[in-house]
Parts: sequence; C-alpha cells; structure tokens
Amino acid sequence: MVVAIGFEGSANKLGVGIIKHEGSEVEVLANLRDTYITPPGQGFLPRDTALHHRDCILTVTKQALAKANVTPEDIDVICYTKGPGMGGPLVSVALAARTLALLWNKPIVGVNHCVGHIEMGREITKADNPVVLYVSGGNTQIIAYSQQRYRIFGETLDIAIGNCLDRFARILNLSNDPSPGYNIEQYAKRGKNFIQLPYSVKGMDVSFSGILSHIEKLAKEELPKGSITPEDLCFSLQETLFAMLVEITERAMAHVESNQVLLVGGVGCNVRLQEMMKEMAAQRNGTVCATDERFCIDNGLMIAHAGLLAYKTGYTTPFEETTITQRFRTDEVHIAWRQ
Repeated sequence: MVVAIGFEGSANKLGVGIIKHEGSEVEVLANLRDTYITPPGQGFLPRDTALHHRDCILTVTKQALAKANVTPEDIDVICYTKGPGMGGPLVSVALAARTLALLWNKPIVGVNHCVGHIEMGREITKADNPVVLYVSGGNTQIIAYSQQRYRIFGETLDIAIGNCLDRFARILNLSNDPSPGYNIEQYAKRGKNFIQLPYSVKGMDVSFSGILSHIEKLAKEELPKGSITPEDLCFSLQETLFAMLVEITERAMAHVESNQVLLVGGVGCNVRLQEMMKEMAAQRNGTVCATDERFCIDNGLMIAHAGLLAYKTGYTTPFEETTITQRFRTDEVHIAWRQ
C-alpha cells in the first residue's frame, strides 16, 4: 500500500488531493479545491493568483489530511505540478511541496499537469487505450499513447479553447463564478439563432484567435442594436469551436484505429461538447468517456495519482530539479507505468 499527496496550482485553482494505491486498487481519500475568483469582466493575473495559492495552501492541506484521516507519517510521497501553467502560481505550489518534503522527510515527484489529467481520466472511466481530447483554459491537444509516450496528434496553433471561452465571457461581462466557461454554457443553452463564424481547422491543428476577434467585433457592433443576443453568440461560439474539435478527434481516431474518446480538462465537463462527441463516436461504433467536475477540473488528486504511478516505477525528482517548467510538453514524459 502506498499513499500520495498531490498539489495542483497551475492556474486559478489550488487543489490538494490524497490517494491510496493498494495493488491494482485505487482509493480516493481526499480531493479539495480552493478557486481564485475575480470580479465579472476580469481575468486572473499570475501575481494575484500566486498570492491566493500561498494564502490558502496550508489550510487546504490540513483539511485534506483531516478528510483523508491520515497524518504526514502515513504519506509515502509528495507530488506537485511541475508544469505547464502560469509561472507565479506554479512556483507558489512547488515551494510549498518542497518545504513539506523537507519537513516530513519524504521523496518528491514533479508531475506533468496534462499527464495528470489523462491518468485520472483513465482511472475514473476505465478507458483502455483511447484517443484523448485534452481541452482546458491553457491547453488544447489531441493525444494518443504509443511506446511509453503520449503523442500529440494535433493542437491549437495560438490560444487554448478555454482561454477563448474565458475571454469572450469577459467581453460579455459574465460572472467568473463558478467559471466563465460554465456560464457561457448556460447562456448557450438559451441561444436559438446560429450565427456563422470563421471555422479554422488546419490539418490536425486548430486556431481560435481569429474566431475570438471576429465574435468580439460582432458583440461590440451588433449587441447594442439588439439584432443578436448574448445567448445566440454563446450558442454559435460553442457550436463552432466544438465542431472543430470533433473533426480533428475523428481524424485521430481513424489514424490510430481507436473507437474510444477520453475527454479531459475543464472544458471536457461541457455537456454540449460531450453530446457532439458522442454523436460522432456512435457513427464509428465508438464510445466517449468523460468525468464530472470533481475529476475533470484541475485538482490535486490527479497530480497525486500520476505522481504515484511514476513513483511506483522507481522514479523520484532529484531535489535540485524540483523546479517548475511553464512549457512542459505532454510528449516529454516517459510513461514507464504503461506497456
């Protein structure tokens, strides 16, 4: 039996999770989060987000230990997000993890944030060998596993899909509670008129910045006239962006001859995206695997789980290398725990 504590803080969510592996059995002991929420129309700055993480990480850690009913002596390894993500928040969490590793005299493992999402998704859904669509505020990638690496088949050429949705939510002055993307999803459900937007798929890659510029111009020019509604714009934006993702996901499925799709990352919680993906997969006699917000949105549990998988293969991060890497690619990680 091995127990890991994981610390996540690559963006505005500070997460602490504790997980236990006993043979092939995995038990979730604690999965707590504290989200930094800014006023409507505002994003979150790295410096302010880092301050939030520093202010609450000890409190959330104590709550997680109490929830899991474990003490520091019961913890076998400390795991933290090494990257990718925002520099300030990542540093805050890495510093806390390093300090606890010294205080508790425990080994430490730096985890790739994207790999954490994938491994948590695989564990919860029991997906065997799926094509992975990883969609979040900072990442948009189509991934498939091969020869102990997660290979990137396609990705965004500019901004991530979550960033595109968040920035449009700021244009509409939507609330950031619980998240801008969630509130766009609710508005989209009430949209009735589809407005044609640019559709930018380039081979296996996608581009979102031009679409954002176009819809921002539409919002500024047409909303005051009353010719379109915010709900119609949210509906049209979601449909267009998600159609692009479905297209490149289907192409990847054909390429690797897979009939399974695993949705991970915060945007993967979107019900409409899941519906569109299921419709495509059904036409290929395939299935879609997705998790709810407990495991889909950034959390410390996924870091603990992925770190523990690596730790059980004999891997630990040398203390002098327990730094952060803002541009830590998914395909850089050796996936030693898979055949």
